[in-house]
Amino acid sequence: MAIKKSELYSTLWKSCDELRGGMDASQYKDYVLVLLFVKYVSDKYAGDSYATIVIPEGGSFKDMVALKGKKDIGEGINKIIAELAEANDLKGVIDVADFDNADKLGKGKEMVDRLSNLVGIFQAESLDFSKNKAEGDDILGDAYEYLMRHFATESGKSKGQFYTPAEVSRVIAKVIGVSQTKSQDQTIYDPTCGSGSLLLKAADESHLGVTIYGQEMDNATAALAKMNMILHGNPTAEIWQDNTLSHPHFKNDNALKTFDFAVANPPFSAKAWSNGFDPANDRYDRFSYGIPPAKNGDYAFLLHLIRSLKSKGKGAIILPYGVLFRGNVEAEIRKNIVCNGIIKGIIGLPANLFYGTGIPACIIVVDKENADNPQKGIFMIDASKGFVKDGNKNRLREQDVHKIVDVFNKQSEVPKYARTVPVAEIEQNEYNLNIPRYIDSQEPEDRQDIEAHLLGDIPRQDIDDLDEYWRVCPALKDALFTKSSRDGYLKLKISEDEIKHTIFAHPEFVCYIQAVNTAFRYWQKANAPLLERVGIGTKPKEVIRKLSDGILLSFADINLVDKYDVYQHLMTYWLETMQDDAHLIAVDGWNAEISQVKGKKDEWDSDLLPKQLVINRYFAAEQKVIAQLEADCDAISRHKEAMEEEHSGEDGLLEEVKTEKGKISRGNVQKRIKEIKNDVGAIEELEVLNAYLELMELEAGANKKIKDAQKAQAKKVIVRYKALTEDEVKIMVVDDKWLAAISGDVNTEVERISQRLTQRIKELAERYATPMPAMNAQVDELEMKVNGHLEKMGFVWT
Repeated sequence: MAIKKSELYSTLWKSCDELRGGMDASQYKDYVLVLLFVKYVSDKYAGDSYATIVIPEGGSFKDMVALKGKKDIGEGINKIIAELAEANDLKGVIDVADFDNADKLGKGKEMVDRLSNLVGIFQAESLDFSKNKAEGDDILGDAYEYLMRHFATESGKSKGQFYTPAEVSRVIAKVIGVSQTKSQDQTIYDPTCGSGSLLLKAADESHLGVTIYGQEMDNATAALAKMNMILHGNPTAEIWQDNTLSHPHFKNDNALKTFDFAVANPPFSAKAWSNGFDPANDRYDRFSYGIPPAKNGDYAFLLHLIRSLKSKGKGAIILPYGVLFRGNVEAEIRKNIVCNGIIKGIIGLPANLFYGTGIPACIIVVDKENADNPQKGIFMIDASKGFVKDGNKNRLREQDVHKIVDVFNKQSEVPKYARTVPVAEIEQNEYNLNIPRYIDSQEPEDRQDIEAHLLGDIPRQDIDDLDEYWRVCPALKDALFTKSSRDGYLKLKISEDEIKHTIFAHPEFVCYIQAVNTAFRYWQKANAPLLERVGIGTKPKEVIRKLSDGILLSFADINLVDKYDVYQHLMTYWLETMQDDAHLIAVDGWNAEISQVKGKKDEWDSDLLPKQLVINRYFAAEQKVIAQLEADCDAISRHKEAMEEEHSGEDGLLEEVKTEKGKISRGNVQKRIKEIKNDVGAIEELEVLNAYLELMELEAGANKKIKDAQKAQAKKVIVRYKALTEDEVKIMVVDDKWLAAISGDVNTEVERISQRLTQRIKELAERYATPMPAMNAQVDELEMKVNGHLEKMGFVWT
C-alpha cells in the first residue's frame, strides 16, 4: 500500500509523543530525525551493493526492531547507529543523540518501554519507504521538512532559528535564478545553513543539479543539515561546522571561495559577530563597503554573502527590516552597496513569519552580473499584507508565494504592491530603503460625506470608486441607482433587500458569470487528460505544477476575480486531498481499495474513491429512498421532541418517566402506563404516554428501516466496487471528486464578488438613509415620549 503523506506526517509526529516530558523539542528532534534517517536508508539501501549508503551488518533498523523490550535497548541502539556512522563516514552526524541517556529517556523499564514504543512507531506500514515509487516526489524530504517546521514551532524563541519557513525558502529559490543553471558544476552556498532547508530548496530549483556547500556554527544543527542532504538525495553536499565570519571554511588559497549562487538566513542582529577576528584587518576583504556596528552583525553577513559570489553571481539573504533604514555606519554601508548597483530587489515580508523572532524581515536580492548599471534602480515589493495565521505564527500562503515570485521575476509594476525605484529617488531619500517610503500600500480611509449625512442620498464619488465592477457591468449601475436632485449624488433605485437579486439577475452579470465558467471549463478541458494520465510512476509535483500554471493562465484576463485567489483554492485542495490521491495512484494505480474507517468498527470507505461518489453515480435511486426514510424518521423525531417539550418541566406529564439523566426511556413509559391504566384520574397522562410510546415505536421502526436499507445498499456498493473498471474509477475520481470540488471553489469566488458589491452598496445606503434633520426629529419625538412616561410616573424634569 502506498504511503499517504498526511498519514506519514501524523505517524512521525506521534513518535514525538514518546519523548515529550523528558526533553524539549530542540532536543527530542535529534532522536526522531536520527531514527527517521536510519529507517529510510535501511528501507532504501539494504541489500543494494551499489547504494550510496552502506547498510552494514548490525547497523540497520531491522536490528533496532530486534531490541524491542530488551533492558539494554538504549545501549543497543547507540551501537547500531555507531555501526552505520562508521560505515558511511557519518560520525558526529547521526550519532549525536544518546539513546541510553536516563535523564532524558527515563530509567529502567521506563526507558525500555519508551524506546520500544518509539521503534514500534517507525515500524508502521505508513513508514515503509521501500514502496515509495513516486519518483520526483520527495516524500521523505517533505516529511523531514514537516518535522523541522513543527520542531521549530515547539522549540521556543531562542531555539527555533535552525529552520527557515519553507514558503520563504521557495521565494528565495525562485527569485535568484537557480532554474537557469547550465551545468552541474555550478555552485550554491549558504554561510549560515542551519538544518539546510533553505539551501536545499534553492538547489532543487536547478533541473540539472548544482554542487552544494554550506557552513553552520552549531554542531547539532550542522549534523541535521548533513542528514537532510542525504535524505534529499544530495549525499555529496559539503556541510562544514564552524563560525562562518571568524573561520570561513570554503577558501581558495587565502581568498574566499566564490559561488554562482548564495542564500542565507543568518541570526538576526547578532551581537558577538566579530568574536575571533578583527573586521578592520579582515584577510578576506569583506568589509570594503564599511565595518558593521560592533553589536549588530546583520550587515556583516550581507557583506560576507556579497564577497562569496562570483563576478556574475546571484544571491539573496533574509535580514530584519531595520537594515533598510538604520543610520550611522549602516547607512554608509547601505549607500555604498546601492551606489555599486549590487541590490537587484527588496521584498518586504509579513511580521512574525520566522521562528525565534516576531519582528518583520525582508529579502535582499543581490545580483553582481547586472551591477554595471547602478542607476537602473531597485525593484521593491511590499508583501507584508499577504499571509494567513498559523497557530501563533504567520505563514505565506501558496498564492502569496506565487504572486511574489511572478511579480519579481517579471519586474511588474503593481499599484500598492511593487515598483522599480530609481536610484535618484533613493538618493533623494538619503539611501533610506524603507519600503513604505516608495510604495504606499495603505487602503484609503472610508469617506464620510457631511452633506449626504445632512440631506441624504449617496455621494457619486463612492459609487464611482466601484469602477472595477462598472467596467465589467456598465449598465448595472443604472439598474441600481438613479440621479438625485443634487449634483454629485445618487439615489438607490431599489430596496436594500433587492440589491443582491438585482446584481445576480442582471444580464451583464449573468454574462460575466458565464465568462468565469468558460474560463474554468477551458482549464478543465485542457487538464482533464493530464489527470486521466496519472498512473504508476507519475511525478505528483509535476502534475500540480502543470495544473496550477494552467489555472493562472486561464484566469489571467478575467476581471474582478483575482487569479491568485483561484490558484489558492486549487493549491489548498491539492494539499488537503489531491496530493494524497495522486501519490496513491503513482504507487498502486487507479485502485479503489476499500478499508475500515479508523476508530469506527462497522464503517468502511475508500481513500481514493469515497463510497458516496459510487452511491451518487450507481445507486441514486436507493439513496433517494433512504433519504425519504430519513426525512420521515426526522419528522417523527421532531414530533416526539415537541411533545417532550410540551409535557416536561414542573408538573409535566412526562416528568415521571425521565431517568436520573433527564432522558425518557421506553421501559419507564411502559411501566408508568401499567401503573395508571385503571386510574380514572390519570386519563390525560395515559393519553400522553400512549401517544409518546407510539412515537417511540414509530421512530424505532423508522430507524430499523433506514439501517436495513443502508445495509442492503452497502452490500451492493461493495459488489460494485469489486466490479469497477479502471476507466470507471478515473471518471469518478477526476470528474466527480477532483474537478467537482475545484469547480465549487471557483463558484465561491463569483459569490464573493457579488457579496462584496452587495455589501458595499448596502453599507452606503444605510449610512445615508436617514439625514441628520430626520434623525434629530426622531430623537426629539422619542425624548417627548420618555418625558411623558416619566411625568405619569410622578417625575418632573426641568
